[in-house]
Amino acid sequence: MIVWKLVIVAVVLLLPLAAGAAPAGKVIIAQGVDPTTLDMANQSESPASNVGRHIFDTLYERDQNLKIVPNLATEMPKFVPPSAWEVKLRKGVKFHNGEEFNADSAKFSLERLAQGQGKLRGAAFFAPLDRVEIVDPYTIRVHTKKPWPTFVPVMTFPQSGMLPPKESAGKETADLSKKPIGTGPYKFVRWSKDEEIVLEANNAYWRGAPQIKTVVFRPIPDDAVRVAALQNSEIDLAVNIPPHLGAIIDKHPKLFLSTAPSIRTIQLMIYSHQMDAQHKATGPYNGPTADKRVRQAIAYAIDADELIKTVLDGKGMRVATMLPSMHFGFDPKLQPIKLDVAKAKKLLAESGHPNGIEITLHGPRGRYVRDAEVAEAVAGQLTKAGIKTTLRTYDFVTYLNNMVYVHKAGPVWLIGWGTGTMDAETVYVPLFRSPGIFVNWLNEDFNRMLDEAQTIMDDKKRLEQYHRINRLWVEEMPAVPLYQQIDLYGVAKRLNWKARSDEVLQAYSMSLKDGK
Repeated sequence: MIVWKLVIVAVVLLLPLAAGAAPAGKVIIAQGVDPTTLDMANQSESPASNVGRHIFDTLYERDQNLKIVPNLATEMPKFVPPSAWEVKLRKGVKFHNGEEFNADSAKFSLERLAQGQGKLRGAAFFAPLDRVEIVDPYTIRVHTKKPWPTFVPVMTFPQSGMLPPKESAGKETADLSKKPIGTGPYKFVRWSKDEEIVLEANNAYWRGAPQIKTVVFRPIPDDAVRVAALQNSEIDLAVNIPPHLGAIIDKHPKLFLSTAPSIRTIQLMIYSHQMDAQHKATGPYNGPTADKRVRQAIAYAIDADELIKTVLDGKGMRVATMLPSMHFGFDPKLQPIKLDVAKAKKLLAESGHPNGIEITLHGPRGRYVRDAEVAEAVAGQLTKAGIKTTLRTYDFVTYLNNMVYVHKAGPVWLIGWGTGTMDAETVYVPLFRSPGIFVNWLNEDFNRMLDEAQTIMDDKKRLEQYHRINRLWVEEMPAVPLYQQIDLYGVAKRLNWKARSDEVLQAYSMSLKDGK
């Protein structure tokens, strides 16, 4: 039986930085959108997570090389059969409000996720959690409902950021978002909605004070505006640089491009079932996409290679499923679907729509690289294949809150998905295992197979199970994967920083060349 191949990293990664100059200078980071919340457990989006990683610490994290290392834990966890993990906690760590981090904090934070199923938007990743047993003030035993092979990577998720129990107990998610308190390298100062989030260095951080004193996050949805802000030295780092504007940054004397193949894929999600407010299926979706032949027709009507070539200037890679090659569960034998308009029309006719269908495609504007342009090109391709498509785009917060989270984005909606586990479980469970806040598909065979996969502790057998799940998913087509994103960041040369494939932005690992 293989559990996780857990490697204890060099002790130097866990030691505080050597005493040096006090934090100085300011870095301004531009993301495409504002977070929906700063309560980490109530979100599933990178913009919020990137802010949250500054305020909160997790038990484990991924280092610059994406290796999992201890964070608020002191060592990798010990698996206690049949379904528990023992975790040793770091001593001498304090929350921003002065509370001490200990087993009570870990129990409160993790059990909030366990009890938040269907209530907290980020809790779905932690569904196997049952309860936390306090062994001693700095040792916990995390009990899961069943054996859970991805416990360790999921514990790197910012949704599991540790909270101060005395301060947080009894508070609603809106209150926690207004005054987020963690143990992280930065303290929350203020949030001016749709303008900026300001953070200040935590001089008492357990690893040592950050080098940069002030970090500001600004939402700038428009690509051209974001690039112009870089050129004018109004910001220091910008995400989602569109490929066609990359050359401008590359040639600028004060800027550079940093790129990485992303763990994120971009896809069209398709409604086959309608869900209620509790995210449970009430019956088939009232529209043609309830028929899998129509869903397959949509896949064959799209030329994703052309999207990559024309809209993304080649900065994208085709994928057969939503699992890039670096993910556990990837099957190299599966090949991406190629454009076949004749087959798309044949499938439509077989499903009772010989004259085609009409659908609405919903999508975000400013969240992903050229997302609105990609959606527009997709709508054009579908229309040419007899699937007349009306496109509607929204700012990201409105899109999530008013459309996606309340199951009103049907029949087809565009989303990006990147998971820090780099594991099939955290793709398939939150997006396709019903009930779920993102899920608009019900397939009992899929649910059963996925539940089985979540308990298999042998890596070889678990991989075989996910290969079976991949094949079922492709056959049923609850989503159409378009491409794996290649991330481009624009960075001021005064900033020392390198892009990561997991899209993490963390100022604690940054420094300013001039120190201010």
